Amino acid sequence: MSARRGKGTVAIVGGAGAVGSTTAFALMDSGLVGEIVLVDIDDERVEGEAMDLAHGAYFTSPVTVRTGGYEDCWDADVVIVTAGASQAPDETRLDLVERNADIFAEMVPEITAGLCDDAVLLVVTNPVDVLSYVAWQVSDLPAERVIGSGTVLDTARFRHALSREFDLDPANVHAYVIGEHGDSEVLVWDSVNLGGIPLESYCAQRGIEDTDVLETRISAEVRDAAYEIIERKGRTNYGVARSVTATVERILGDGDSILTVSTLLDGQYGIDDVYLSLPCTVNRGGVRDVLEFDLSDGERKALEDSAAVVRDSIDRLNVD
Repeated sequence: MSARRGKGTVAIVGGAGAVGSTTAFALMDSGLVGEIVLVDIDDERVEGEAMDLAHGAYFTSPVTVRTGGYEDCWDADVVIVTAGASQAPDETRLDLVERNADIFAEMVPEITAGLCDDAVLLVVTNPVDVLSYVAWQVSDLPAERVIGSGTVLDTARFRHALSREFDLDPANVHAYVIGEHGDSEVLVWDSVNLGGIPLESYCAQRGIEDTDVLETRISAEVRDAAYEIIERKGRTNYGVARSVTATVERILGDGDSILTVSTLLDGQYGIDDVYLSLPCTVNRGGVRDVLEFDLSDGERKALEDSAAVVRDSIDRLNVD
């Protein structure tokens, strides 16, 4: 895949926050876009972020960084939404749902009122699956153009943990996290392979007999990663920014790529009318296809349970 470097415009709503500003920095450093527009209700802070970023543009591929309002999102190729209340150390992602759903109900229609016909809305704010659904409901956009950052970062954490465990280059590790971006996420262990070798066979070759202990330990590490980081530094931003930048690269690129973004399910695994992460083919139009694993019975049940968790939060909001 080759990205059309320097051609795109990306708007970041919530650009003064830690995730928004770090994402802007990562996008600048990537050379993917020609213009970044930062939008935030904190006028002073967002101006300062734009100035600081712009001063570093000398050291990157040509890029313009400026501030704007919701109407400045309308000409963007991708609008990234990071605005909303942040997750506190004692909160789950789903605890944020009511506060951020109210914010989205007011904000998203203004963002999308004059949006280009082929623009993609990329939701990052947590709980991302619920808020992606809210964004789709309150906008006039088709579901394929409203996507959530989903489990792209969770999948990266899973692969990182496995690569460290077996002392392998992460490029040789293939593994996915699906379902909710949250406590009910599903690590698809039956599909893990290392250099094309199924995990069970690889472990046998390495003399590792108790794979259940390994799976339990790594599953906990992946699920608890965000909580561990938030407890220590108050937020997660670097990994999020890199995963969002990778998603934007696929959207602006010339080819189609597979990412575990959050998208509206329409019968996959018997699940309907809820946003969840599955491997999706992503391109300029957003989500082209939603792909299905050959899940084990346990993984399928875990995915159904994950969908029920998200659906319950959506139902409590009355956004249908």
